[in-house]
Amino acid sequence: MGHHHVHFLHIHRPTCLNAAAVIELSLAKVLGALQQENCHGSVMLPRIETYDELYRAFRWPIPEKFNIGVAVCDAWAERAPERVCLQHFDPGGAHQSLTYRQFARQSSAFAKGLTGEGIMPGERVAILLPQGFETAIAHAAIYKHGAIALPLALLFGVEALEYRLRDAGVAAVITNGFGYERIAAIRERLPDLRLVVLADDQPRPGTIVFSDLASGDPSGFVAADTGPDDPALMIYTSGTTGPPKGALHGHRVLLGHLPGFEFHHHFLPQPGDRMWTPADWAWAGGLLNALLPSLLHGVPVVSSPAQKFDPHTAFRILEEMDVRNAFIPPTALRLMKAVENPRERYRLNLRTIGSAGESLGRETYEWAKAALGLEVSEFYGQTECNIVISSAADLGVVKPGSMGKAAPGHRVAIIDGEGRELPAGSVGQVAVKRPDPVMFLGYWGNAAAAEKKFIGDWMTTGDQGVMDEEGYFTFFGRDDDVITSSGYRIGPGEIEDCLAGHPDVQLAAAVGKPDPVRTEIVKAYVVLRPGVVGDARVATSIREWVKTRLSMHEYPREIAFVDSLPLTTSGKVIRRFLREQAAAEARGAIQVSEAS
Repeated sequence: MGHHHVHFLHIHRPTCLNAAAVIELSLAKVLGALQQENCHGSVMLPRIETYDELYRAFRWPIPEKFNIGVAVCDAWAERAPERVCLQHFDPGGAHQSLTYRQFARQSSAFAKGLTGEGIMPGERVAILLPQGFETAIAHAAIYKHGAIALPLALLFGVEALEYRLRDAGVAAVITNGFGYERIAAIRERLPDLRLVVLADDQPRPGTIVFSDLASGDPSGFVAADTGPDDPALMIYTSGTTGPPKGALHGHRVLLGHLPGFEFHHHFLPQPGDRMWTPADWAWAGGLLNALLPSLLHGVPVVSSPAQKFDPHTAFRILEEMDVRNAFIPPTALRLMKAVENPRERYRLNLRTIGSAGESLGRETYEWAKAALGLEVSEFYGQTECNIVISSAADLGVVKPGSMGKAAPGHRVAIIDGEGRELPAGSVGQVAVKRPDPVMFLGYWGNAAAAEKKFIGDWMTTGDQGVMDEEGYFTFFGRDDDVITSSGYRIGPGEIEDCLAGHPDVQLAAAVGKPDPVRTEIVKAYVVLRPGVVGDARVATSIREWVKTRLSMHEYPREIAFVDSLPLTTSGKVIRRFLREQAAAEARGAIQVSEAS
């Protein structure tokens, strides 16, 4: 891929770690400053308790050399080798731990093994694994080797996997038996794939075993000498519009996440902090909102077995693993509402919860405040440019129903189609100003699509939003999710949030259904709570609920009761499927009326 089309970010000027002290920045000094154990958590953020001062005081400390693998692993192994970095929750109670010493040794051995198998720096290495020690070791190893990590979800079907592996020209795949079966079915159509590593220690034809690489001798291995702009990670967009694109990130992407991450977890790390997320680490949310920044800060991360999200299991993990910090997407939080009086049933020790991926909404925020005893800090970002807007409940930066304010270090605005900033109260596109360390380098092999993302120096997100007088951003909807009805532009999030508050509703999605009179009508797909029968009485009750709480033009004129909603691996509702279904119904209705 030619990088000439991408605006890289070079911040090689020594800048300050906090408002008070300007220091010369070598990687060792940055990491040393990041890892002062009791530095009040002001690792990237100065310890300032008011948003306006914090936003003004913040400066990016971007060193000339930076490697994600070294930062999340080796730096701690030198300082505190026996410190626990990972803990795996076992439903049977046999929880396991990994120390930074083990993490560093195994990832270096693995990186050395990749070189021995002929993998070159800059080649793409896919990780097709659930949460677990091997996944974290594979990530650190790939970054230290100088290759590019490509995380993929085990939920992907064969076609989705083939598209991504071919498009990225993947040279090696690290997977388990389940993933192997899928890879084996398409391997002959993947000309670049030379190496398959199996993490469950059962050798199969044409593979090598993970533990053989990880248990090797790491002596002589030297981590790649990478700068912040050197490619490290590629994550495919969820493909809500068109085919998925590989968003390529430099090693600086991890540094770019830190201000927003520390902000919504109230100056993490604090003594006793421990992180868990139900989100797949193959998604930017699980990887960059939880795993990597926590490891960088010496905060142990809890991994849990891959399974369909279960609210009781989630509460068990929070209790048994003594989780202090969690990243829990809104859909998962809504499902957790099914557990009544959770604090009476489980001993919870939570300090902070961050949530993102779709709109959290007032109803779910209020439930968490009452049921869990803390305010959820909602934040916003996307694969190309993450955690750029954030709440920080402990700092008073919170407004139920809003995503928060621009995170320290990021310029965010609502713009029109010409790139002009719009005044408060106007609906427009959420956009982020470049340069920004968290921003992607470009799309793999697709310079034109990357160029299209920008209007001048504003990176457009494809999301509609509005900013109020105080600087709070509210999510309106993806460009293609916005419903147009009788001249009104309606964001589905507000309707879904309102529906979620109805006592009979567990989950809901709202889409526009084509209508000859109103352009579109609001159609709701509703999953009811267990034991509730979806009949006309319940449908009427739901309609009235929305009418009285929102407005006459926002209530769902049609309601379909369904057993489940189509969700991405990260727990976002795939509204596109529901829109297509509603459009097909509308076409069918027109054909029927014409035939009658």
